[in-house]
Amino acid sequence: MLPNKMRFAVLTEKGHAEVREKELPKLSEDELLVKQEACNICTTDYQQWVGLREHQGYPMAGGHEASGIVIAKGDQVGDAFEVGDRVSILYDYCGICDNCKAGMITICQNKKLFGKNYSDEYYGIFGFSDYFIRNAKSFVKMNLALSPSEAGFVEPLGSVLHGMRKIRLRGGYDTVVVIGAGTMGLMNAAVARAMGARVIVSGRGEKKLETGRKMGFEMIDAGNTNPVEEVKRLTNGRGADAVIVSAGAALANQQALEMVKNQHGRILLYAAGYPVPELNIDSNLIHYKNLELIGTFGSTLEDFNHAGKMLSERRIHVSYLIEEKIPLTNIQEAFEKASAKGNFRVSVVLQE
Repeated sequence: MLPNKMRFAVLTEKGHAEVREKELPKLSEDELLVKQEACNICTTDYQQWVGLREHQGYPMAGGHEASGIVIAKGDQVGDAFEVGDRVSILYDYCGICDNCKAGMITICQNKKLFGKNYSDEYYGIFGFSDYFIRNAKSFVKMNLALSPSEAGFVEPLGSVLHGMRKIRLRGGYDTVVVIGAGTMGLMNAAVARAMGARVIVSGRGEKKLETGRKMGFEMIDAGNTNPVEEVKRLTNGRGADAVIVSAGAALANQQALEMVKNQHGRILLYAAGYPVPELNIDSNLIHYKNLELIGTFGSTLEDFNHAGKMLSERRIHVSYLIEEKIPLTNIQEAFEKASAKGNFRVSVVLQE
């Protein structure tokens, strides 16, 4: 028998998450019903919990790094998905606006990313729910051999791939420095390496540094050495061809400007920061140094699909980035641990 209710986590105010229950909507002919197994707590999620992104709205039924098993499908889904498939969720999108037609589904003009697209009461897409109904086009099929928590990395990996295409890495030639050794910093590093670049990661905290070393990266301890000087030393004074700023901080922005090479360097501003970090630069320097400052946000449909393929084929390994698995019942504890300084992804287990 198929379920008729769903249990889900919701942020009701700063510092408080709880589990609620509601009726599952009726399955439409173009939708999948998924038994969700895990949803990882993203920076976007826990920053709202600590009060840094309250502009996203309450009550927030968030979560978007989720995966599960298809248990029913609508009559018009076709053979793209079958009952028993492992899937990871994408953001929903209309498919008909100008942005969607160009593949830029995370900036759909008709569906707000964390808006009230699915409920008059709740913001968010109900990623932290034990059952999940969405249009089939908003899923990507995953390898059944992946753990549910690993399969949940499709969305963050897609955002990394989106940025990588913008900085045009030259495999076998470019040296890339990633500032920030958290989950997204090390994922950026992993993708840059997979694309053939030499990768150097600058980070703070022994746990992050040790994880980066286990993943095989050249690590700079930014807490005990000058990362700009270290990058210059490691590159024989040349500097980095590209710098990826994966820490939303003014200091990281300044370091990127100082460690990038003198001519035709690229700086990718990957991370958002709250409070908003400053970026101070003389525009003449951008002009005379042929410097590129590149912004990146979200993913295209192609990025999502490529992310699913890379994870499924284990060309990117994310097991090192899973800090702990905590059941949905203990959602408050999960947010506390996800927001603790130095931790990687906390994965919420949705079936108990």
